[in-house]
Amino acid sequence: MKLVAAGLVVVVLAGCSHAQLGQAETAAAKLLVSDEQENQIGLQVKQQLEQQQHVKYLDDPAVVAFVKRITDKILPLAEKDRPGVKWQVHVIDDPKTVNAFAAPGGYLYVYSGLLLAADDASQVAGVLSHEAGHVVARHSARQMVDAMGLEAVTALALGQDPGAISQVVAGAGGKGLLLANSRADETEADEYGARYANAAGYDPQGLIAFFDKLRKLEGQQPGFAKFLSDHPATTDRIAHLRQFIAEHHLTGSAGHDPGDLTAVKARIPKGAGAPGSS
Repeated sequence: MKLVAAGLVVVVLAGCSHAQLGQAETAAAKLLVSDEQENQIGLQVKQQLEQQQHVKYLDDPAVVAFVKRITDKILPLAEKDRPGVKWQVHVIDDPKTVNAFAAPGGYLYVYSGLLLAADDASQVAGVLSHEAGHVVARHSARQMVDAMGLEAVTALALGQDPGAISQVVAGAGGKGLLLANSRADETEADEYGARYANAAGYDPQGLIAFFDKLRKLEGQQPGFAKFLSDHPATTDRIAHLRQFIAEHHLTGSAGHDPGDLTAVKARIPKGAGAPGSS
């Protein structure tokens, strides 16, 4: 059945305009890459991060609880758009790196350096909502379709190439292919992010405020470069997000801040060069 569906998708993709291509790739990804396969890929990415890149997680209960209170508001909204995702959220203990990313299967990662760089909970919520949007929109699976081709992804989906998932993860080095989102993907995730943050009661302008802060301080804080390299904050992108927020009348809820980010920052171990360190 999947093979027949794959053939139909090939025909659809062949007739697509550029504007329709993303929707067609999403349809192909949904048909050819199951939720279980995405979860398997995400688990392997996690294992690679831990075993080969030796990431360590921050286990301070106050810091983890702060992030969890935010995701507890956001992820039920994402669940409505894409049911069945087994979300996992991890805080990486790296105060020098300002970044966050999503891996297939609902694995969300935020670096402690991003928490140190943020001014308030709405900025953290904007980033985490954006990353959840990548998962909801199946961007990693879409990238697999685009990069590997329909034939290879079809073989993976039919179980004809059991080593394909491992090869994809190994080739990505835990990042790369699976996490290198296109400009169109970033824009789509921005829109999801604004909607989720707003519905969760946060200021939907939080992501824009975070972008603006990093752009102004770029070059002064080396860690900021990582987030901006993975999430280029172009003028057009920010303008589109502002327009999206205005057109959809997203206003959030003033004063909603679960926990004191200032107190949370004080609990995060800092190193030389970390945001906010002297």
